[in-house]
Amino acid sequence: MFSSLESVMRRSPVPAPNGGTWHLPRPPHPPLARTELNIALCVPLGGSAGIWGPSALACAKLAVSELNREAGIGGRSCRLLTVNAADDSADIEAALTELVHAGDIDAIIGMHTSAVRQRILRAVGGQIPIIYTPLYEGGESSAGVFAIGETTARQLQPSIAWLGQRKRPRRWFAIGNDYIWPQMSHRMARGYIAEAGAAMVGESYVPFGTTDFSAALDALRQCRADAVLVSLVGQDAIEFNRAFGRAGLHREMLRLSCAVGENELLGIGADNSEELYVACGYFATLDTESNLAFKERYHAHFGERAPTLNTFGQSTYEGMHFLAALLDGHLQTDIDRKHLGHAPLVYRSARDAAYDGSGINRVPIYLARAEGNTFRVLTRF
Repeated sequence: MFSSLESVMRRSPVPAPNGGTWHLPRPPHPPLARTELNIALCVPLGGSAGIWGPSALACAKLAVSELNREAGIGGRSCRLLTVNAADDSADIEAALTELVHAGDIDAIIGMHTSAVRQRILRAVGGQIPIIYTPLYEGGESSAGVFAIGETTARQLQPSIAWLGQRKRPRRWFAIGNDYIWPQMSHRMARGYIAEAGAAMVGESYVPFGTTDFSAALDALRQCRADAVLVSLVGQDAIEFNRAFGRAGLHREMLRLSCAVGENELLGIGADNSEELYVACGYFATLDTESNLAFKERYHAHFGERAPTLNTFGQSTYEGMHFLAALLDGHLQTDIDRKHLGHAPLVYRSARDAAYDGSGINRVPIYLARAEGNTFRVLTRF
């Protein structure tokens, strides 16, 4: 079993960096001497978002290997415990509650949907640091949570404006899974679309695991849309875009997504990806010094048959290095822990992200167009 981390599992509340309070439980037994930092890696291992799992696991393992070859985190080596964070995982709250209250984990790296994030926070929020790594709707301010991924505003506002100037769509339709990220994203998109001189003429929300999109395609035709905002997750995004391509709708409408990565693009297929645009913080094809070095380390570690790199997988690599920067130097004294996350941090990132302190993270945003089975980056915002 994992043992507790005295520096995190405090017996009394301490201020959290974003103005909340850390409500940390009393350990059931005295903390044991520690040489390891035990981290729960919460990633989907099945369901609609299960396609994210292999690359997320691989990238986190690479980061742990890099950290452990050096000084670990605060002089302690790191150890990962994988927890299934699929949307259909029924016992994630109970599993994490047991691990946290037993002192078996010291931090959480979460790469999953916002629906799962809300479940995790209701169960163990404020008890240990949680690094939430993927793109999301923005606005997360819970105590002890550090959301370091892209946000909807940074992705959609400049992308819709850019497409408006060059492609001039006038009638947008939005489709997404039925949970907080698509719902909030579409609400914000209405304003960005209006700013671009267009209008959102329809919306549709579907449950996770949807495979029949015929009704949505009919709605697109009836609304006479010429642009589609696609906020579907994983396999659902693949199924919709396949159906869209087979229907030949790319000849009438462009598509914009914030959550189609390289794995999804391979699943969609080159024949179904015409006029598909994606706005996010990372693409495997980025020709930057940081990404080229990251890819070299990744393939040297796992070989050429390694899981396909994408924005979701890369985010767990970044999350591990963010956690190292966050905790390094703050594991020994109570005084230091009170200021966790207030100061700017420099951490290793394949996309040159940076943390300005007090919950403010800067992530570059790129707009790319699908060309066959790869993405060609068009611009950086």
